[in-house]
Amino acid sequence: LSIHSGEIICIIGPSGSGKTTLLRTLNFLEPADSGQIRIDDVALDCAKAGKKEIEKLRSKTAMVFQSWNLFHNLTALQNITEGLIYAKKRPRQEALAIAERLLKQVGLLHKKDHYPHSLSGGQKQRIGIARALAINPAVLLLDEPTSALDPEKVGEVLELIQTIAAAGQTMIIVTHEMAFARQVASRVVFMENGEIVEQGPAEQIFGAAQQGRTRAFLAQLHYHA
Repeated sequence: LSIHSGEIICIIGPSGSGKTTLLRTLNFLEPADSGQIRIDDVALDCAKAGKKEIEKLRSKTAMVFQSWNLFHNLTALQNITEGLIYAKKRPRQEALAIAERLLKQVGLLHKKDHYPHSLSGGQKQRIGIARALAINPAVLLLDEPTSALDPEKVGEVLELIQTIAAAGQTMIIVTHEMAFARQVASRVVFMENGEIVEQGPAEQIFGAAQQGRTRAFLAQLHYHA
């Protein structure tokens, strides 16, 4: 699987097909047994990867999780600044400026002093996205970013992701939102049983898929091009 800078890749497929595992191997949250991962000038041999190589790879990516993974004892602002200050060694004032800019970008600057328990699911996910963007990743990884949200909150998160995509951020998104994938993806990857079955432009996958397994999956969802 090769991805060019600025591409938006949406990975679709049935539950248990390996979509999330693939995403997690890209920043070594799950180690791969073999193969190579290359992001920009960082290349990692999965079978021989050491701690230093893994850290270098992770510095190129940021992950947005299904269930937010915010620190409950930190405010929205602190959830963004802590990683910048302690992991990235940014000066505190610089970290604060970055965090406030990103909170404004995701429409939540007015919630900067609120703790996660007082925020909606959609707001938590938008903060999770802001936190991921704070490190200026080469690749933004999003694992089912709307699956834990109430239906009425899905739209606000998808709209934010579209805005980020329009700004040129390279993204790999595992999603079950087919209409969203068709709208935002420059390429769609269909996975089943741990393998990539088919990939291509969104219009091709949703309008004229070449593989029967892809067509059967979309038909099961009653998705019509």
